[in-house]
Amino acid sequence: MWRNIASNGLTVIIVALVVLAGIIGWGQREYGAEGPLSQAICLQVPRGGSMAGVADDLAASGAVSNATIFRLGAQYSGRIPQLKAGSFLIEEGASMEAIVAEITGDGLSTCGTEIIYLIAVNGQTKRVRELNPTTQAFETTAEFDPKAEGEAPEAYVTALDDVATRLRVVVVEGVTSWQVVEALRASDLFTGEVAEVPDEGTLAPDGYEIRRGADRAAFLAGMAEVQQSVLAAAWDARGDTPVESPEEALILASIIEKETALGDERPLVASVFANRLRQGIRLQTDPTVIYGVTEGKGVLGRGLRQSELRARTPWNTYVIEGLPPTPIANPGRASIEAALAPAESDFIFFVAKSLDPRDGHNFAVTLDEHNRNVAAYRKLEREAQ
Repeated sequence: MWRNIASNGLTVIIVALVVLAGIIGWGQREYGAEGPLSQAICLQVPRGGSMAGVADDLAASGAVSNATIFRLGAQYSGRIPQLKAGSFLIEEGASMEAIVAEITGDGLSTCGTEIIYLIAVNGQTKRVRELNPTTQAFETTAEFDPKAEGEAPEAYVTALDDVATRLRVVVVEGVTSWQVVEALRASDLFTGEVAEVPDEGTLAPDGYEIRRGADRAAFLAGMAEVQQSVLAAAWDARGDTPVESPEEALILASIIEKETALGDERPLVASVFANRLRQGIRLQTDPTVIYGVTEGKGVLGRGLRQSELRARTPWNTYVIEGLPPTPIANPGRASIEAALAPAESDFIFFVAKSLDPRDGHNFAVTLDEHNRNVAAYRKLEREAQ
């Protein structure tokens, strides 16, 4: 009898183990399978939130088929302690495994509200945007000049107080170091003091993710590290260029940056300056004269005077030979690469095609050809007036 009882008990245990294995296998398949979400959503994970609470929210929104499997899968993978607060875009059909990876990754919000602080040559703009989960397109809800008088828009104040709001600082190519520092000092996104303005050209124009209360000096140091990395990589990959050091490359790149914003034109503009440097011809570029007048502190806001074109400053390339002593702005990656790998050409002149800088330039080999191009541009100026 005892033998029969033992045999039956063993059978029950085996059956139970088989059933358990089946349940575990089913759960694993469910965890990694395509999810039921038919339309992308923006998942809000509050500060101090739990994986169990997230699982319930996902089940209620139809993003997961089983909250328990989601929670157990997160626990089994060891990711529960890595849960981050923020707003996360959950794609249509995302698996539970993919959702867990999204909300326990680098902690940066991927949807919801974002504040962009744009630092440009002509000023600063703060913009509040909302990501539409369906179209995955951002829609602007507020935009304002932070230096303008009056209170900030309510949408900005609300977004700034939300810990899930993504904060980005976008520094445009061609801004000066002084402009960057002044913009950081004027922003309520940052804290801390800046002891001195970084050397011109040493800050990398780019988009940077930050957290509220970021230290200004640390932010500038991070920009400098990026620029140094970009410059080092471009220097290692340099082609036939007349510049003799990374520092000279940065100077030439800053001039290229101020002369054209067109990506495909930068190597050609670089070729003009390279040809002039090789032939001992003065660079004769207006942005260097402007920098000699402003020293990078703001925008000139008017045309150059003849007296300024003739004045001897360290940066006036109508007067000095070769490159100026420092960059005249912070160049982006494309301009640095163009300075170190200019296109092959015989051009030594260029002038704008029209009054719209997006139209680019006319290039010339001879002075006669260049004079005709200049005359055409002057005619457009007179017609505009």
